[in-house]
Parts: sequence; structure tokens; C-alpha cells
Amino acid sequence: MIGASAALALSCAAALPAPPPLVTEPRTGAAFPARVGEMSLMGVGVRTKTILKLKVYALGFYVADSALSGALAVHDGRIGTSSFYRDLVSGDFEKQFVLKLARDLSAEQIQGTFRSHMPSADPRLLDQFVSYFGSTRAGQELVLRWVPGGRLETTVAGVVKRPIADKAFSDAIFAIWLRDRPSEDPLRKQLVSRAAGLMAGPRRPAQTSLQ
Repeated sequence: MIGASAALALSCAAALPAPPPLVTEPRTGAAFPARVGEMSLMGVGVRTKTILKLKVYALGFYVADSALSGALAVHDGRIGTSSFYRDLVSGDFEKQFVLKLARDLSAEQIQGTFRSHMPSADPRLLDQFVSYFGSTRAGQELVLRWVPGGRLETTVAGVVKRPIADKAFSDAIFAIWLRDRPSEDPLRKQLVSRAAGLMAGPRRPAQTSLQ
């Protein structure tokens, strides 16, 4: 019976799909799955702070495969244009940011940062959103996910917060990292560094790290 049970366990294990490969942000060592559900990782990057370039968090950006072959396909071969980024922000398709903290942050720091980047957001919704973030520690993960149709889902260190059903507010969140600026933000380019390979015909094998 032991032999039969072991054989069955091995058979079941062999039938399980292999986990998606990981993409590593090289400066923090944070690893992101190349796929989450029906979304593919567009790119990873790191946000630094002050002239000392202190690493604050690594960031991964995911977009629905259906959008890559559908609504965003018009940008194939023209990655990096303002219209491409606008469509990433405003498109009503599944997408998410995953932030992996590289250092401890106080509630005042993280709430103040969101407020400073969203001066025109609905004050009531902004108050609700920033209330989700208390003091956070290095290694914790924050997930900001837009569900088409639609609501913004926020998960902080594994705790699911109350969704915000407001497309304009969600757009303001995604625009923090994807909007046009007077001077180009290097992080924005990093977050779409895999887009060309994902959108160009057959899916290419995922990279294990980004240079």
C-alpha cells in the first residue's frame, strides 16, 4: 500500500502545472511571478528616494493577456509613447501593481506620499484609500488591482481592504507611476520593459532577471 500511495502522489505531482518563472528586480532582489492568473508581468523596477538613492520598494506591473492581444495591440511596435501609457492608465481591463517594500515606512510617510501624488482625487475616496495603510515593514507586499467593470481592490500585507468602485479614482492611482511628466521617470520605462516581447506575436520565454 505504501508503494501504491507513493506512486499516486508522484503521479499527482507530475500532473500539476509548473509554477510561472520568476522575474527578479536586480537592485532589491525582489522576485515577481511572470504570470498572475490571466495577467502577464509587463516589467519590474525600483523606487528610490533622495539623492542617496535609498531603495523604498520594488514594483511589478501586470496587465491582462486579453488586453495585450486586444485593446493594447494597436501599440505593438510603438511601446513607450504617451498614448500607450494613457491607454494603460485608462483601459478597462484587469491590471495590477505589486509593491514589495525594501524598507520600513511609517503611516505618515506612505499616506502622505499617496496624497502628494493625487491632489485632484475625490477627497472622500482618498481619505478612505490612505486609511488602509498603517506602518509597514520591509518585506511586506501591497497589491493594487483594477477589476474590469469595476472596482479597485487593495491588499496590504495579505489583508484585503474594502474595494473602491470608482474608475476615475483607480485611474489616478495607476497614473502615479504611468503618467507623463516634464522629465521622464526611469521607473515608468522599467515597468513596461517586457511589453514588446509580450505583444510581438507568440509569447516569448520569460526572462529570469532584468538587467
